[in-house]
Amino acid sequence: MRIVKKTHSCVRLEKDGRTLVIDPGGFSEPDAAAGADALLVTHEHPDHFDEGRLRAALEANPEAALWTLRSVAERLSPAFVGRVHTVGDGDTFDAAGFAVEVHGELHAVIHPDIPRITNVGYLVDGSVFHPGDALTVPGRPVDTLMLPVHAPWNKISEVIDYVREVAPRRAIDIHDALLTDLARPVYDRQIGELGGAEHGRLAPGESRELAAPA
Repeated sequence: MRIVKKTHSCVRLEKDGRTLVIDPGGFSEPDAAAGADALLVTHEHPDHFDEGRLRAALEANPEAALWTLRSVAERLSPAFVGRVHTVGDGDTFDAAGFAVEVHGELHAVIHPDIPRITNVGYLVDGSVFHPGDALTVPGRPVDTLMLPVHAPWNKISEVIDYVREVAPRRAIDIHDALLTDLARPVYDRQIGELGGAEHGRLAPGESRELAAPA
């Protein structure tokens, strides 16, 4: 499987000629969802969910489908009957040849005065875990953790402890569009030294081949 990093929290996974796209939101490239065979959205915040981009991808490929939580599905299911699927914690499904497990229920706390919304994470092919906007621990081994490194709802000590708890073979940064170049070496050093896993980041458009878990 090949992973292509897009801006912020969007990633594209490619395998056997199929493409799965997670969270092509408003901070990502306009074509982040283009060519997708399957689309996954973790929650409704606009940096993860861009309705126009999802509609364009579904219209361009009549065989493509979307899996997401109810708040997003309700926006799109009337226009794409039978192709928009509502999922929640504990669900499993096949998305264009990718085996997907759903983990998690709630967005991380931004502030006690802000109501929490639903958020789900996706474990793809038992290997790559994208938690969305939460520090969800999937409760099973993870080879590659997509790591939300910088958000209004987290701090670096929580990020480091999250890597330790999930204990992946590698962690690759996501949710990083607001992290300045000046701060990146600090995050790289501290997460790399203290997280207990291989840590790296990909610039938008960069890719990496992921070997199947042993």
